[in-house]
Order: sequence, then C-alpha cells, then structure tokens
Amino acid sequence: MALLEISVVPVGTGSESFSGDVERAVSVIEQNGLKYQVTPTATIIEGDIDKLFDVAQVIHLNEIKNNAKRVVTSIKIDDRTDEPLTLDRQVDHVDE
Repeated sequence: MALLEISVVPVGTGSESFSGDVERAVSVIEQNGLKYQVTPTATIIEGDIDKLFDVAQVIHLNEIKNNAKRVVTSIKIDDRTDEPLTLDRQVDHVDE
C-alpha cells in the first residue's frame, strides 16, 4: 500500500477555478475504488502503487481532453515496505 499526492494545474482553460478539475479527478479515484483525501492544494490517494500510477495518468490526460492548452502535474509518492502505510495511519500518527 502506498500514498500518492497529486496536484494538477491546467493552463489555458479560460478559467481561474480548479473546482471542476478536482471533481473530475475525484470521480476517477472513486471509479477505481480508492480511498482519498482532498486538501486545499492537492489530493492524496491510497492504494497499490501500480493502480496509483494508472489513476494519476488518467487524471492528467483528462485535463488535456478537457481542452487545457498545457497541464502541469506534480506527484509525490510515499511507499513504505517495512510497515503498513495508509491515510488513516499517517493522520493518527500526527494526532498522537
């Protein structure tokens, strides 16, 4: 299990708002049955690393299909092999 943080910035859409872009991304994540958390500047997704890469690619390409002239996608991956890694566990560690 890994965590992937993704932030997508479509350029040249004629809009300053990203809410529709976030909604499209969340729809892709939900269609793939993955757990996620939306933050003010990114979305964090929990899942198998291969599935996370596939979902990130679809999210990125959806912005191009949505007529963005340019898309800047930032991805950060947290992949532990020594113990389980989940969204809840990471938040619980901070709350402790």
